[in-house]
Amino acid sequence: MTLRVTCCVLCCVLLVCIVACGGKKEVKTVSRESTMAQEAFAVAEAVRDAYARKDFTAIADRCTKEGYRDIIDSLRHFDSVDLTFTPRWVEIDKAKVYLNIAWKGAWVVGKDTIRERGMVVVQMEGTPLKLSKIVRGNPFKYPER
Repeated sequence: MTLRVTCCVLCCVLLVCIVACGGKKEVKTVSRESTMAQEAFAVAEAVRDAYARKDFTAIADRCTKEGYRDIIDSLRHFDSVDLTFTPRWVEIDKAKVYLNIAWKGAWVVGKDTIRERGMVVVQMEGTPLKLSKIVRGNPFKYPER
């Protein structure tokens, strides 16, 4: 008799849980700003990776003409680089995205290793987003001697 009561109580509890939960999950949509921020992070990472590989075609694909010129005009010779980006802040102003990125790099030139770090602010715009301007803190101008 106790087994039947226990089973009956468990069935009632299970039924109450199913009814209380509604049996379905609420799906929240991702905001436009969140999507733009994620895209901006991806563009910055793609440019960083292409720079480390010295793949200028890939850099050009992710930049406007002005953004590409900001990078190419500041390039210095290096044999290899270990450059890391850490996104810190995103501002979205209508169609423009401003991305603040903390960066740290180690450039190898011959037998020397030059270490630098800083904060870069890049402007992105368009659909899909492209780097259109380096506002300040250009990490691509290193290694400076």
